[in-house]
Amino acid sequence: MDTVSGKVVVITGASSGIGEATGRLLASRGARVVLAARRVDRLEKIVQEIVAAGHEAAAVPVDVTHRGTVEKARDFAVERFGRIDVWINNAGLMPLSYLDKLHVDEWERMVDVNIKGVLFGIAAALPVMMKQNAGHIINISSVAGHKVGMGGAVYSGTKFAVRAITEGLRMEVSGRYHIRATIISPGLVETELLTTITDQDALAALSARVPGAPLTSQSIAAAIAYAVEQPESVSVNEIIVRPTEQLN
Repeated sequence: MDTVSGKVVVITGASSGIGEATGRLLASRGARVVLAARRVDRLEKIVQEIVAAGHEAAAVPVDVTHRGTVEKARDFAVERFGRIDVWINNAGLMPLSYLDKLHVDEWERMVDVNIKGVLFGIAAALPVMMKQNAGHIINISSVAGHKVGMGGAVYSGTKFAVRAITEGLRMEVSGRYHIRATIISPGLVETELLTTITDQDALAALSARVPGAPLTSQSIAAAIAYAVEQPESVSVNEIIVRPTEQLN
């Protein structure tokens, strides 16, 4: 039995990259997806294509740094589809830089999106899932949440935080409310995140870590789908996915 079909899935950062690929894949498997991001025009185009293919999808504007908009996305999903089975905190930034470059504005933005954005998503989803006595929260971290690379001190700090938050979430809600918690940690993925790196030294250091081809967004979407499709009695807590030639 396909345990993806019929589930209501909310995905932040869904206008491109991993979020878009995950939305398309889960919708093709029968999920009802709510795609959330700031770029509404892009979201609506993706939704139109998913619906044209015979699947269910809706778009909602969200800036994950503002808790109120995240809660509105939650309310929209419940009003539209009646419940939320899976919430995927995918929105993230990766403007790597060496600390001595003092890109403080970028540090602050990463903390706001990568940490607070995840917490706001959890805060929005939990009340619905607790009432349902079921649900699944998936947080997108990184291999940078396991190992610090050159130029990645602040980014890794945010992703280590996401790992800690996800493990604490699992311990607190899985037994009492039957809510599953999963963290997905991708290696280098060919997404728009790479274009946010303004420190060319940090970008060169990142590129040197993967001598071959990076992952595609579809590869990470497949890992997310694997976690989602497990029966309710099975909780996949952590998945690390690296390009074959990435050593660190």
